[in-house]
Amino acid sequence: MGRKQIEDRVYAMAAKLLEGQTELELVDVEYVREQQDYYLRVYIDKAGGIDIDDCQSLSEKLEEQLDAENVVPGQYILEVSSPGIDRVLRKERDFVRERGKKVDVKLYQPLLNGEKAFTAVLTGYDAEAKTLKLDERELPLESIAQIRLHIDF
Repeated sequence: MGRKQIEDRVYAMAAKLLEGQTELELVDVEYVREQQDYYLRVYIDKAGGIDIDDCQSLSEKLEEQLDAENVVPGQYILEVSSPGIDRVLRKERDFVRERGKKVDVKLYQPLLNGEKAFTAVLTGYDAEAKTLKLDERELPLESIAQIRLHIDF
C-alpha cells in the first residue's frame, strides 16, 4: 500500500471514530518519512482549540484499530495533534473555510516578476478550474508548492 492509500485509509478510520463528536474536526492525515523514521500524523481541531485529552482519546482508539487491521507496514510513530495556527491548506474545504484570510504562498516556479513566495489574501477558489484567487491573481493549484495561513505577530 502506497503513502496516499495509507493516508486515505487512516483518514476514513479516524473520521469514523470521530462520528458523533460534532465539536471535533478531522483536518488532515499525513504519512511521511523523516530521516530513518516514519510518522503517521493525524490533525484535529475544534472551536477554541484542542487539548491533550482530545489527542489522547483519538490516539488510543486509532492505534488499537490500526494495529488490529495492520494498515501501516512496519514501524511508525503515531502523532495526533492540532494543525497549528499556521496550518497548511490542502483540501477544497480548507480553501473555502479560510477565504478572506491572509496566506503565505510558495510556488514551484517564479512568476513573471520573479516572485516565488508571497503573502496574499485568499479571495476565492474555483473547484472546477482547480484555481485559487489570491488578491487579484488567479493561480492553478498545480503551480502552488505550499499554502498556509499567515501569522501576524
